[in-house]
Amino acid sequence: MQALFHLAFNVTDLDTARRFYGGTLGCVEGRSTDTWVDFSFFQHQLSLHLGEPFKTANTGHVGEHLVPMPHFGLILALDDWQALSQRLTQAGVSFVIPPSHRFAGQPGEQWTMFFLDPFGNPIEVKGFRSLETVFKAA
Repeated sequence: MQALFHLAFNVTDLDTARRFYGGTLGCVEGRSTDTWVDFSFFQHQLSLHLGEPFKTANTGHVGEHLVPMPHFGLILALDDWQALSQRLTQAGVSFVIPPSHRFAGQPGEQWTMFFLDPFGNPIEVKGFRSLETVFKAA
């Protein structure tokens, strides 16, 4: 079964959301009204609605870092992850966890970066050499 995810959450300004999700991240804008806007978030649907962003707390342990929970994100092939990492770095995005390599030579080897959108919504992006190894345990 092949599926796409849909995630809806709040932002406080749609124009700022358009600049970040459309401009900085390069997501394609879809339908919108005066109170929400959809984006293709790497082929998945994000619906950003005007309202109070969800509350987060730095309770997630990622290596030596505490990261905001809850958070969302995506997993990319390594080449795409590297291109996005470069795009975000050049755009001056501040990282909670800067682009880095984790678990080298181990099952689950990955590259990761963690950042906030302009409303404080946390996003994690992981990169894998092969998407077939995302769930590999041994």
